Amino acid sequence: MKLLVDTHVLLWWFSRIGQLSPNSRVALETPDNQVYVSAAVAWELAIKANLGKLEAHKLMPDLPQLLFEEGFRRLPISVDHAIRAGSLPQHHKDPFDRMLVAQAQFLGCPIVSADAILDRYGVVRIW
Repeated sequence: MKLLVDTHVLLWWFSRIGQLSPNSRVALETPDNQVYVSAAVAWELAIKANLGKLEAHKLMPDLPQLLFEEGFRRLPISVDHAIRAGSLPQHHKDPFDRMLVAQAQFLGCPIVSADAILDRYGVVRIW
């Protein structure tokens, strides 16, 4: 199964701080699952680290290698993704989360996220 991870999920995965739900941890650890990390997640991490909102500065320089080591796949943002994300209802004010919704819709896959607002878009959410 394909899975798309939300930004906080990726942070918690790498920090190993135990905030992931049991369901999300199992989904991410299942070898047959294909875990995707959107360019939007990396972009959000970089912006928030630069603003001092997240302790992600140590993660950022090594993020591509860490994703490779974990077997996570990179998901670029396409023009089609951008159009869909920009056309979505404003249930969620965060443009990064709307991008994840658009990408999950294109991939036909669930989003691994604690953010229940995503449910309003009709995507499957694993938490």
